[in-house]
Amino acid sequence: MMKITSVNNELIKETAKLLQKKYRKGLFLLEGEKCIEEAVNSGVEIVNLFVIEGFSAFRQFSNRIETTAAVLSKISSTDTPPKAVAVAKKIERKWSDKYRKVILLENIKDAGNLGTILRSASAFNIDAVVLYGETVDLYNPKCVRSSVGNLWKTPVFEIKDLTIFEDFERVATLPKAENTIFLKEYKPADKVLIMFGSEADGLSEDLKDFATQRVTIEMSSNVESLNLSISSGIFMYMLSLH
Repeated sequence: MMKITSVNNELIKETAKLLQKKYRKGLFLLEGEKCIEEAVNSGVEIVNLFVIEGFSAFRQFSNRIETTAAVLSKISSTDTPPKAVAVAKKIERKWSDKYRKVILLENIKDAGNLGTILRSASAFNIDAVVLYGETVDLYNPKCVRSSVGNLWKTPVFEIKDLTIFEDFERVATLPKAENTIFLKEYKPADKVLIMFGSEADGLSEDLKDFATQRVTIEMSSNVESLNLSISSGIFMYMLSLH
């Protein structure tokens, strides 16, 4: 079994680079025992596994490396480092014509929101999630953590060409306006794309124009809006009922 105790070790310095998006070409970080277990159970390949000295878990891995709290702190994004951090390979997926319930997220900036949305997508059996525009990196450590092991249960794609959705009903989620209907009145088509915009700006005009339907969540008049992850969860629950 390998052991590394220096924060200046070359492997540790290379691993720490994965905290930055520009270095996450084919690899990313998994932080914490549960997150690593969920990834392994979903078929994610572990390249290196760093654990605190004396940690009993993951002894089945030949690439298990015992290390110190200082080293784990260097390769972790959390204030208090976990007992285990892994370097893993990104999963490559292919688009399927069988996808019928799809969520599109445009220009989402908050990694925690994205992770929470992916968790809901898994809970409500969404077929696929599409990241569009300048959306936060799927493999941002905060997104990986907030998905609570659900990052690999629903296929996620970064797509620029939306022509694959021309035969879908395309729903723009919007505040209440003259040309929107309430969610309680909406009945989804067999193939449907539900589109959500950024936390600050909502959907772009291009996606509003691309939509074939405009829907809003009915709510009390003394509340201006809902958090993105909450509103998307409500829509996804509605889809699960049909």
